[in-house]
Amino acid sequence: MSFLPSVIHAEYHDEFRIRLTFNDGTAETVDFSEWLEGPVFEPLQDVEYFRRFFLEGGTVSWPNGADIAPETLYEAATRERRSNKMLQPTRRARR
Repeated sequence: MSFLPSVIHAEYHDEFRIRLTFNDGTAETVDFSEWLEGPVFEPLQDVEYFRRFFLEGGTVSWPNGADIAPETLYEAATRERRSNKMLQPTRRARR
């Protein structure tokens, strides 16, 4: 990846989903639930604790030191964007 993504804005959406905006303008709501396994992520399984996230070093972090690489978040965001586009009906050109 020649582009180094950085999260510049994050807003809680619901449950374990956060709307992320990256330094290239990409904005998408990402579901973090797939990453909430293992000892460091266990506290994040509590929604109240999960909501205590903040931005540090260009990514989403939590008070216990947990974070997820911005590249991983960017991949998830662009994957969501691609799948959302595939679900939209295609429009036929008028003749």
